Amino acid sequence: MTVRVRRAFEFDAPPEAVWEFIADPAKRAEAISVVERYEVDEDTGSATWHVSLPIPLVKSTAPVETEDVQRDPPRYVKFVGKSKLMRVTGEHTIEETETGSRLVNEFIVDGRLPGVEQFFKRNLDRELENLEAALRAELS
Repeated sequence: MTVRVRRAFEFDAPPEAVWEFIADPAKRAEAISVVERYEVDEDTGSATWHVSLPIPLVKSTAPVETEDVQRDPPRYVKFVGKSKLMRVTGEHTIEETETGSRLVNEFIVDGRLPGVEQFFKRNLDRELENLEAALRAELS
């Protein structure tokens, strides 16, 4: 089973300001509650997220190797994360509005172990709320 969530947020900030946050792999990782720690390769922009999922088959953190696979500054970034637990794809599209900008987020999670997809089915909305809150804090 694949879990897919799409949400849009409106900001009273120019697209370039939203881009500064959403294109930064460290800021994206910091906003996700199950990411206990992360490392960013400054040369490539890739990142390793160490995630901790509260599911029975996962006893410790699992590394998720993420990389941006498509970038169109300051409008669009797509990343893919791969691990033994899951494959996650995130797409962020920034649209200019009359009062600022809209950020459209789409996440797709394909679990590779039982329980992973159920966890994200229950919690992906909360993770997007965390992302929105972190971005709003950054913009204020």
